Amino acid sequence: MKALAEIAVPSPGEARPGTLRREELEAFAALLGHLGRHQSVLVTGIEKGRRACAVGLATAAAIAGRRTALLECDLANPALAKRLDLSGAPGLHEYLLCEAEAQQILQPLVLAGPESGRATDPLVCIPAGKPATQAASSLLESESFAHASSKLRAAYELLVLDGPSLDADPGQLEPVAAAADALVVCVDRRHATRRSARRLKRRLRGLPTRFAGLVACD
Repeated sequence: MKALAEIAVPSPGEARPGTLRREELEAFAALLGHLGRHQSVLVTGIEKGRRACAVGLATAAAIAGRRTALLECDLANPALAKRLDLSGAPGLHEYLLCEAEAQQILQPLVLAGPESGRATDPLVCIPAGKPATQAASSLLESESFAHASSKLRAAYELLVLDGPSLDADPGQLEPVAAAADALVVCVDRRHATRRSARRLKRRLRGLPTRFAGLVACD
């Protein structure tokens, strides 16, 4: 299985949040093409790659004119707010604890860079909020999370779900996968092989969503 896309992971602070260089935009546009018209996509895999991929995929979709939301689901290790220069809280964590209303956790990100003028709406981001510890799995398994993800799917043309990682407690990954139509796994470029894809496909067989393929990351 060939990787769906190859991306270079930028260093922190390398570019303004919401900006994709032209070659990055082309790579993520190709990934969107492979994924078709899925309403929700879960991005997981290696730490630095999956976060960059989730942000890039959501940004490219918004630039393409699709109303897009980016939901950070790694409640134990939130990083989206810092990466995109957004408010860290309230976020999904606080919403699931009934400490924040839905409108309080939606943060619009105005896009920049090549072709950004094509975006008809800002990219809507929902950071994870304050770090959760023991409660992360139970929060994601709750009816509140299922309801929230369902509402976002209905409100937006594309919902990109950021994390948790493959090494997280299955209690965190499985309910997030249930909210997705397709799953992509980010791997180091050296591991983007047919053998790795087959191994991952077997490992992910029990998840309630379709494994779409690998994204190779530098």
